[in-house]
Amino acid sequence: MIKSAKELTKFYEKLKNKKQSNIVIQISLGTCGIAAGTTPILEKFKEEIEKQGSGDVITLVETGCMGLCHSEPSIRVIDTDSGKTMLYGNVKVESVEHIVARKAPKPVAGVETIEKNWYYPEDETNKFDALQARIVLKNSGKINPQDIDDYIAEKGYQALAKVLTEMTSQDVINEVTEAGLRGRGGGGFPTGRKWSFAAAQDSDVKYMICNADEGDPGAFMDRAVLEGDPHAVLEAMIIAGYAVGSNFGIIYIRAEYPLAIERLQLAIDQATERGLLGDDIFGSGFTFNIELKLGAGAFVCGEETALINSIEGKRGEPTFKPPFPAISGLWKKPTIVNNVETYANIPAIIRKGAKWFRSIGTEAAPGTKVFALAGKIDKVGLVEVPMGTSIKDIIFKLGNGIQGDKKFKAVQTGGPSGGCITTEMLDTPIGYESLIKLGSMMGSGGMIVMDEDDCMVDIAKFFLDFTVDESCGKCTPCRIGNKRLHEMLTKICNGTADMTTLTKLKNLSVAIKDTSLCGLGQTSPNPILSTIANFEDEYLAHIQDKKCPSGVCRELISFEINDKCIGCTICARHCPVDCITGKVKEVHVINQDECIKCGLCYDSCKFHAIERH
Repeated sequence: MIKSAKELTKFYEKLKNKKQSNIVIQISLGTCGIAAGTTPILEKFKEEIEKQGSGDVITLVETGCMGLCHSEPSIRVIDTDSGKTMLYGNVKVESVEHIVARKAPKPVAGVETIEKNWYYPEDETNKFDALQARIVLKNSGKINPQDIDDYIAEKGYQALAKVLTEMTSQDVINEVTEAGLRGRGGGGFPTGRKWSFAAAQDSDVKYMICNADEGDPGAFMDRAVLEGDPHAVLEAMIIAGYAVGSNFGIIYIRAEYPLAIERLQLAIDQATERGLLGDDIFGSGFTFNIELKLGAGAFVCGEETALINSIEGKRGEPTFKPPFPAISGLWKKPTIVNNVETYANIPAIIRKGAKWFRSIGTEAAPGTKVFALAGKIDKVGLVEVPMGTSIKDIIFKLGNGIQGDKKFKAVQTGGPSGGCITTEMLDTPIGYESLIKLGSMMGSGGMIVMDEDDCMVDIAKFFLDFTVDESCGKCTPCRIGNKRLHEMLTKICNGTADMTTLTKLKNLSVAIKDTSLCGLGQTSPNPILSTIANFEDEYLAHIQDKKCPSGVCRELISFEINDKCIGCTICARHCPVDCITGKVKEVHVINQDECIKCGLCYDSCKFHAIERH
């Protein structure tokens, strides 16, 4: 039990002065790491350390995600005396014996090492001149998220102690306001201003909500933070509760995140046991409690009023604003809704100050942004960069460009609510306003990268398919309008559309943006409008020429065998509908009436004898 700020300081000093092992091995045990097979590697490490008698030299730390999804299973070896570090990727069970035997961060035969430009620890000198700057991800992949002592050893809960013993509620709001922190969930609303609205309300009950309902395709930033550093979010929510006069917080998290839920609940239990959650925190008289609320995975519940309705047991549908939740939210009481990444910035801002935070990023958008790189990019994973970093640097330096030496075509930011950014736009610095000018948006931080083989009409249809499925159905423009958009895109991809279809597609997209009730409908046409603006030639090819330039839309492609065919029969053996005929060592023929255009023949031919038109 930690009863005062002084006790926290003493405990922190005790943890920092505790003698460490010569070697610390951090093992990535986020969802992606576990899926890639990190658990048997962990067990093998335990076995080998005991077998080689290295228990007094090596300490194992089970961490959250390191962001190295492209190289899972991944581990980090640290020499605590010299500070030397080495990251290993794609680690295999059979390599563990050799890593333990080295007892040092050195290259091991047959084990991949990760380049330095991908992974930068936080810079204690506050010089963020590297490609990455870790504030939100500072502890992820470094500490054991299941051990509160690991968090305290990294100055955890010191910001809370400072707030409760040295600052007034208004001081906290002023600090966050001066820092310029904007909501990282997509809207970019100034966090300090939002808190001030709730603080000004005369109410005996107020609520703090953490929106952990991360639903964008290809986005996994919040999940990684909750799995790797749950106490940072808890500490931030307590601080925010003190600032606005709230004593109760709710973390609304989708049930599809079982590992994050497990670690969050454990963190809540540990913080309560230590006296950092509950009654009279640090002897200040301030009380704050947090509970989890599991969502059913509805994308629309990422919108704050729909989320509030869901918590209240109603249908997850948005409501008209005003009143805004900060004035009248959960159970008609003042309610603050911030997402995971927004909260995760708060402890560092309080500890280091608004001026420090403003020294990172840009004037309009201070701080950093976490992005999940997905799609056709070479290095899938999590990165955290200062605001103002160019899209090109994120994709081609941190992400190492496109897989298989293919050409970059576009990147979708903001998920199904965002738009496509082209090669000509890659030098654009990351920022809320700069992305909106391109017809896209920041969103929660997903980046889906596309290459030359992607059809942009099909991409727009993919996102519309998602939006149609996730619409709550409350307002007509979103419920009906998006279905009509999807139907038009389907006609274009099938080759049954004409130029009036394209005109209707544009006009209806604009109407839906202007008339939908919530952000889901208001932004759902963005993928269509941005792909038309930047890739109109592909739409025209589908409509006028009845061709899909990328060879993706099945109804608009055909496969033919040319005279390079040597009659090896591989294509015929791969055809699932037996529509390829011909004798051995003779040119084969495809029956176009029976061909389902799956492309297996094209992919299997080693002699370039099959052409795709």
